[in-house]
Amino acid sequence: MARASGGESVLSKHLRVMEAFDAADPFLTLSDIAARAGLAASTAHRLVAELEREGLVERLPDRTYRLGVRLWEMACRTPGALGLRELARPHLQSLHARVRQHAQLGVLNGTDVLFLDRLSARDAVVNATLIGGRIPLHVSSSGLVLLAHAGPEVLERVLAAPRIRYTPATLCTPAELTAALRDVRARGWAVCDGHVHEESRGIAVPVYGAHHDVIAAMGVVVPNDGADPLAHIELLTRASHAITEAMRAASLPPSHPGALPGGRFRPLVTSSVRSMEYLEARAGAAAP
Repeated sequence: MARASGGESVLSKHLRVMEAFDAADPFLTLSDIAARAGLAASTAHRLVAELEREGLVERLPDRTYRLGVRLWEMACRTPGALGLRELARPHLQSLHARVRQHAQLGVLNGTDVLFLDRLSARDAVVNATLIGGRIPLHVSSSGLVLLAHAGPEVLERVLAAPRIRYTPATLCTPAELTAALRDVRARGWAVCDGHVHEESRGIAVPVYGAHHDVIAAMGVVVPNDGADPLAHIELLTRASHAITEAMRAASLPPSHPGALPGGRFRPLVTSSVRSMEYLEARAGAAAP
């Protein structure tokens, strides 16, 4: 891989340009990009032009830039994130219909939770997450679930880094975190009353993959009103089990009697049975 004069790869610099965009500022000028990426204006101009040629960023009529649709197209091909999101979406919808607040799906990413999906009611309580957004593991119920089932090296990285305190209830000290993680592993769920916002309660359970490893956390954010969380935990647990069954069925070979229709398409997308059969037939017809 080509490297810049300072030892940083050219790819790393391209990534710095794309990471300059976020949910709060999806449209940036060239000078904005250069400042956020820590690049000279001439370097930023060259990198942005290269990314624009490949469709990874797009220039708008007002001379601002946004991330390109091609990034979304490429992301849709990964079974590691969007395949899970597609399989989980029907169960997330059913959960949200019962809770009528926030229902969300997150995965471990470094020392953060990366949220793949979220459904919210317009009058729901405060929630600090966005689809495609992230929040530190130690802060939320989803984060505690993922951290409880991650390897010890992840906890070491969390404890070695500065830990932001969102509210007085946020778990920040090593003693608080290790005790909470021990409880999560023993109970199978996490409840965080006012850890992100005083008015909000987060409740989350693990989502298991086809091989019984924890691949995600499914959670709800509801009013922090002191109510018994058991009803929400039961809803979450049923949804998690259903996703696990969908992941297991998706991982079976098409010839297996328990496999779902759609063959190799099934891990990536969810549609009607006839649609999946049609896509598989089209793929077979197009194969050399």
